[in-house]
Amino acid sequence: RVQLVESGGGSVQAGGSLRLSCAASGDTGSTNYLGWFRLAAGQELEGVSTIDTHNGPTYYADSGEGRFTISKDTAKNSLYLQMNSLQPEDTGMYYCVAGAAYGGNCPLTRTNFDYWGQGIQVTVSS
Repeated sequence: RVQLVESGGGSVQAGGSLRLSCAASGDTGSTNYLGWFRLAAGQELEGVSTIDTHNGPTYYADSGEGRFTISKDTAKNSLYLQMNSLQPEDTGMYYCVAGAAYGGNCPLTRTNFDYWGQGIQVTVSS
């Protein structure tokens, strides 16, 4: 199994930045893809960004393209999401995820990921 623990969330004003971190432990060698999902109040779960752990491509939802940057530190078993120019619509619970394969699905599909963190709240005020 893989354990994922998020940190770095909080409250920020519109236009501000936050950097989310995710520490992975356990059988991390079994996963090939890491990512971030978010759940906003009254909305469906949304894939935010994913990354191939073998230095493959990254993917972003349109909502974060150009504002968010996903990165990883393999030596530290850590995943990051740098979020700039945050807007109130970015408010939600952000989840770190890990999975073995995309299985032919869109990379931002929730079913690609077997492991989920507890989530961390991000609140952006106007």
